[in-house]
Amino acid sequence: MRFALSAPVLLLATSFTHANPVIRGNSRRASTETQLLTDISTISGYWGQVSPYSDNTEDYFGVQFVGLPSGCQIEQAHSLQRHANRFPTGSTEDGINDETFAMKVTNFTTANPASSFTGPLAFLSSYQYIMGESYLTGLGASTEFMAGVQFWNRYGRTLYNASVGQVSYNASYINGTARPKPVLRTTSQSRIENSQISWALGFFGPSFQEVPDPTVANATSAFEVVIIPEGGTENNTLASYDSCFNDNIAAIGYIGDDDVYTYIPIYLANATARLQAYAPNGFTFTTNDTYAMQSICAYENGYIGQSDFCNLFTEDEWAGFENTLDIEYYFDYAYGNPTGRAQGIGYLQELIARLQQQYITSSNSSVNSTIDNNAQDFPLNQPFYADFTHDDIIVSVLTAMSMDYFREAPTLSQFPPDPERHFILSHMTPFGARLVTEVIGCASADPEPVQNHRTEYYPTQYGYNASNATNKFIRMRLNNGILPLNTIRGGACAGRIDGMCTMESFLSSQADSYAESNYDFACFGNYTIDNMGSQGQDYDGTISASGIVT
Repeated sequence: MRFALSAPVLLLATSFTHANPVIRGNSRRASTETQLLTDISTISGYWGQVSPYSDNTEDYFGVQFVGLPSGCQIEQAHSLQRHANRFPTGSTEDGINDETFAMKVTNFTTANPASSFTGPLAFLSSYQYIMGESYLTGLGASTEFMAGVQFWNRYGRTLYNASVGQVSYNASYINGTARPKPVLRTTSQSRIENSQISWALGFFGPSFQEVPDPTVANATSAFEVVIIPEGGTENNTLASYDSCFNDNIAAIGYIGDDDVYTYIPIYLANATARLQAYAPNGFTFTTNDTYAMQSICAYENGYIGQSDFCNLFTEDEWAGFENTLDIEYYFDYAYGNPTGRAQGIGYLQELIARLQQQYITSSNSSVNSTIDNNAQDFPLNQPFYADFTHDDIIVSVLTAMSMDYFREAPTLSQFPPDPERHFILSHMTPFGARLVTEVIGCASADPEPVQNHRTEYYPTQYGYNASNATNKFIRMRLNNGILPLNTIRGGACAGRIDGMCTMESFLSSQADSYAESNYDFACFGNYTIDNMGSQGQDYDGTISASGIVT
C-alpha cells in the first residue's frame, strides 16, 4: 500500500472482537444520514485492503448458480493467498501520515498541558501511538491459521479423500507410506513468510493432532517451502513490482496515490469541521489528520482488536475512506495503471504452466525460471498449491486476465460513492484474501448447473467418478465468491451461468494475455505520464511502445 495525502481526518473508538469470519453479501446502500456509525462490524467492512477477512457470499460477484454439478468434483486447487493483518507500512499516506498525526497531537499536549481535547476526542489528551511498522500482528497470524483450516475443510478433505473425523492433512497414505511433500511458496518478506507459517499450522494441523506432539519437527516435516527473495530486483511473481522498474518511478507507480489527493477534501471536509469543535485552542485539524484517524482506527483494530478512533464518522464518510483505497489500487495496480497487467502476468503464466503441466524454462516477465524449471521448486500435478503474496498482486492478476467485471474505475468526485460498484477492495483483497483457482473434473461435457450450494461430505456423494471425469473445467473464487469467468474479455468463457469454464476455453481466453501486458515496454520502456494522477484515465492496464493505450 502506498499513496500520498493532503487534508485531515479523525475517528473514535470501539472494541473489535475477532470470531469466525462472517459471510458478507452485497448489502450496502447509499446513506443520507448524518448519524455517526458505531457498529464496528459495519465500520470494518469499509476499510478496503485493511479490512479484516470475511467470506463473500458465493453469489457476491453475480454468479447465481453456485452449486457443484452432479458428476463433478474439485480435483485440484491453486490458492494465491494474501498476508493478513499487519502494522501500517512506511509509505507516506499510510504509516507516516498516521505517525505524523500522532506526533502532532503528542507535541501539542506536551507543550500545552493545561489544554485538553473534549467530548469524543478527550482520549487524545493522553493518547500514545503504540503501533510498529509493516510486520504481521497476532490477529494476522490467527487469520492465516484459520485460512489454513478453512482450506483443508473446503479442499483438502476432498482432494485427499479424508477419513471420518480427519481434521487436517495426513502426511501418509492409508497404507502408511509417505505422501510426496507439498511445496508451498512465499516471498522472503517477514509478514508474507509468517503468514505462510501460520497458514501451514492450520492446514497441516500439528497443533491439534489426536496425540499432541509439541516438537518443531512435527510442525514443519509434512511440507517443503520455497522462499523467493523480495526487496531487491530479483524476478518474483509474488512481489512482481521488484523487477518492473517503471512501477518504482513515482509518476507511473503512484498514479493512484496522487488521485487520492483529489478525493480526501471532498469527503472529509465536513468531518474535519465537525471534529474541530472538540479541539483546544491552538490545535487545528487538517483533512490529513482526519484521514490518519480513520486509518489508525483500522490498524489498531488489526493489532489489539479495539480503538478509540472508530466512532467519529458517518457511514458515508467510511464509504469515502474506502473509496480512497479503491482509487489507489485501481490506478496503481489495475486497469488505471500502464503496469497493471505486467505486474500480474507472471503469476498468471505460472498458473497456466501448472494447468498444462509444464515447467517454465525461460522468462519474459517476473517469472524466476531458475525456480520454475524443476520439480523440486515447481512441482507439477500437486493436488493443491499455496502461494503467499501481497494484495496488489491479486489485483494485477485479475487485470492481466482481462477480468472485465472489475474494469470499473472508482469515482474521483462523487460522494458518497456508488455502493453497487464492482471494484471494492474490502471484497477483493481484505487481510488474508485468497484467489483460488479450482480444477473441476466432470463426467459430462456440459453438466447441468446447480443453483444452491451443496456441502460435499465425501468426493463421490453426487455421482463423481474419477475414472470417467474426463471433462475438465476451471472455476475461480475470490474470498469464497465465485468469479464470473464469462466476463473475461473475448467471450471464450461465455455460455455457462455457474462460473465454470472448460479448461480449453479458459486457456484460450488467456492465450494473448502476455502480449496484452506489453511487459517489456510497460516495465522498462522510456515513457512519461502527463500531469499528476490519472485524471481518471483508463490505460487498460498497459501501454504500447508508441505511448498509446492498446
